[in-house]
Amino acid sequence: MSVFTAAADQSLCAPLPVLGKDVTVPLVTGGEVTYAALDYAASAPALQRVWDDVAAYAPYYGSVHRGAGYLSQLSTDLFENSRATVAEFLGCRADDQVIFTRSTTDSLNLLAAVVPADCQVFVYETEHHASLLPWRDARVTYLNAPRTPSQAVETLERALADRDPYGPALVCVTGASNVTGELWPVKELAAAAHAHGARIVLDAAQLAPHHPVDIAELDVDWVAFSGHKLYAPFGSGVLAGRSDWLQQAEPYLAGGGASRKVARRTDGGVDVEWHSTAARHEAGSPNVIGVYSIASACKALTEAGFDNLVAREQHLVGAVRSGLAEVPEVKVLSLFGDEAPRVGVISFVVEGWNSSHFAAALSAEYGIGVRDGLFCAHPLVRTLLGSDPQEVGECGAPEAEPGERSLNAIRVSFGAGTPDEHIERFVRAVKELVSKGAQWKYRTEDGRCVPDRGAAQL
Repeated sequence: MSVFTAAADQSLCAPLPVLGKDVTVPLVTGGEVTYAALDYAASAPALQRVWDDVAAYAPYYGSVHRGAGYLSQLSTDLFENSRATVAEFLGCRADDQVIFTRSTTDSLNLLAAVVPADCQVFVYETEHHASLLPWRDARVTYLNAPRTPSQAVETLERALADRDPYGPALVCVTGASNVTGELWPVKELAAAAHAHGARIVLDAAQLAPHHPVDIAELDVDWVAFSGHKLYAPFGSGVLAGRSDWLQQAEPYLAGGGASRKVARRTDGGVDVEWHSTAARHEAGSPNVIGVYSIASACKALTEAGFDNLVAREQHLVGAVRSGLAEVPEVKVLSLFGDEAPRVGVISFVVEGWNSSHFAAALSAEYGIGVRDGLFCAHPLVRTLLGSDPQEVGECGAPEAEPGERSLNAIRVSFGAGTPDEHIERFVRAVKELVSKGAQWKYRTEDGRCVPDRGAAQL
C-alpha cells in the first residue's frame, strides 16, 4: 500500500511548482526516469514563481545606486524594495538592518569581521562549518554536543556563567540541523544568552525554508540564511539584525558603494567616510537578480502559507521515517531522539554498506539524488557515528570497497516542491538495495563512488 494512501483525506496542500520537476535522467540499468531531487539541504530547486519573476524583470536590469537612467532607477527601487520584503519576512525590528551577502557562510564571516576585538564567541560542535569556522579573530569556546534541547540550554548557561562578564559575548547556533533536521530551542537559547549579557546569531539556512523565522519573536540579535536553500538561485544571502556592531566596524569589503565620501589629504593619502546604512557592508555592484529572487521566494512562501507547507512536509517526514524504520539495517542519526521535531532533513547509515556506494546506487539505478559525506559538519557527524573525533574521514567517497564501513552518512532532504512519488521511490529503493543489493558494480573515481561502466550488470 502507498504510504500516501491517506494523504487526500488530510487535505494536504500540493507541492509548489519548481524548476526541473520534469527533468529525466538516464539509469545505468537502461532507460530514463524523472529525476527525484532529494538534496534540498544542499540547494533547493528554484520555485517556478521565482524564475518567472526574475525573467519578467531581466530585460529591465540596470546598475543599482549608480545611474540616473530609468532602468537604473527601476533596479534601485527593486533592490531596496527587496530589502523591505526580506525584513518583513523575518519580522525585523524597526532599527534592524538587512544586508545582502553571497550566502550564509558569507553572512557569518561578515558578522565575524565586525565583532569587537575582545569578543568571546560560543559555538556548539554540532554547527555547520559556516557557523563553526568564521570566528578566527575572536576567543572561541566550542561546546560539546547536547543530547536534549534542555541540555543545550544548560550547557550554554554554564559556559556563559564562567566567562568574563565584562566583555562582549556572542552565541552562534543553528535553527535546524543540516544533518539531522532537528529543531533547536532557539528562543530559550536567546533568553539564556541575554540573561548573561551575550548576543546571539541564528544560522537559519535550514530553518527559513521550512518554518517561519521571526527575529523579534525569537528575540535573536541576528539571522543569517542563503537564497539557494530558500528556492532562490543566483548566489545571494542575508544577514539581518542589530546595526550597532555593523555600523561601528570597518566595512567588510572596502570599495565603491560602501564609501560615502573619499577625499585626498595634503599628505597624499585619502580620508574616507563610510556609510552607516547597510551599504557600508555591500561594496561593489550588488547581485540584483539574486536579491530579487530571494524577495520573490519570501513572498511565494508567505503567500503559500507556512502552516500548509509545514503540514505537508511533516507528512513527508513521517513517511520517510516510517519507511526507514521498516529496514533493520538502517540507522537514522539523531541528537535529540525520535520524538524531536525536525524539518525535512534526515541522515542515516546502512549496515554493511559504504555510504557513498549506497548514494551512488540510488542515483544510478533509481534516479534519486541524495548526498553522502560529512555534510560540512564533520565534528557532528563523527559524534553521531560514534567515531573518534580525530579519526580520519572526509566528504566524498573514501578509498574503501563497496560494503565496507565508512565514516560518512547518507542524507535525504526535501521540502515545498517535493512530490509524493519521489518519497515513495526513495523508500522503495532503500528497501530494495538492502534486500537485493545493487544491480551494478561501482568504483571510486576522483573522490566519488561511480558506476563502473566497463563492468557487467550484477
